[in-house]
Amino acid sequence: MALFFDTHAHLDYPDYAKDFPEVLARAQAAGITKMISIGTSLESSARAVRLAEKFPAIYAAVGWHPSEALDAPADLRPALRELARHPKVVAIGETGLDYYRLPSAQTGGAADDARYKQRQAEVFKQHLEVAAELGLNAIIHQRASFDDTLAQLKPFAGKVRGVFHCFGESVERLEQILAIGSLVSFTGIVTFKNAQNVRAAVAAAPPDKFMLETDCPYLAPVPHRGQRCEPAFVKEISETVAQVRNCSLEELSAATCRTAQEFFRKLV
Repeated sequence: MALFFDTHAHLDYPDYAKDFPEVLARAQAAGITKMISIGTSLESSARAVRLAEKFPAIYAAVGWHPSEALDAPADLRPALRELARHPKVVAIGETGLDYYRLPSAQTGGAADDARYKQRQAEVFKQHLEVAAELGLNAIIHQRASFDDTLAQLKPFAGKVRGVFHCFGESVERLEQILAIGSLVSFTGIVTFKNAQNVRAAVAAAPPDKFMLETDCPYLAPVPHRGQRCEPAFVKEISETVAQVRNCSLEELSAATCRTAQEFFRKLV
């Protein structure tokens, strides 16, 4: 059996509270040997660290999700530093920019949108500063914000590499990410019927510049679409990626696991 990692999972979410041992057993049975649980707030990050302490196959990333930036402490850096020094914390994030649901779409106006974007940028910068200080890379979330996200990451190129997780952009944007030394990861979206742009990016990505993830509990791949996603489903993602790239599962396993271990340097 070809072995794979799930490089982006939200295992601290309540979705898994009732059957967590079974979720891990299914992952192991599917050949998913390492999983990274991603923090989305300080509390979520602390839960991810506790999971990593308890289960050898689980590692953690610590961060604050951009869509909740208005609720973030004024200075996240001290708390992030403390969490990130744990030996099983392998990255900072997820962090980035998300303009998909702006305040003006609800009850706010242009001034509220500007304040929301500014706060996201401040929080994103704090993450990148901590990542650079501690020698860690960053897990990047971007939604409807690609140009601004890339522009904010560029000054840190050479100090922090980013993985643009759940990548669903064009080949041109893939090339822009690779040009600053960062990379991408692909989710179950690659299996969706209408995701030809994602499959084009999968085909174009150099073998050492992408990883696989579920983003579970979201985005379950075909044939599980509409269900709760879980790390075991990397198996279906890998099968589609291997088909698109016309390579064997063993070749894909070797390339993606090696890339993950180089990117997440504390992943052992």
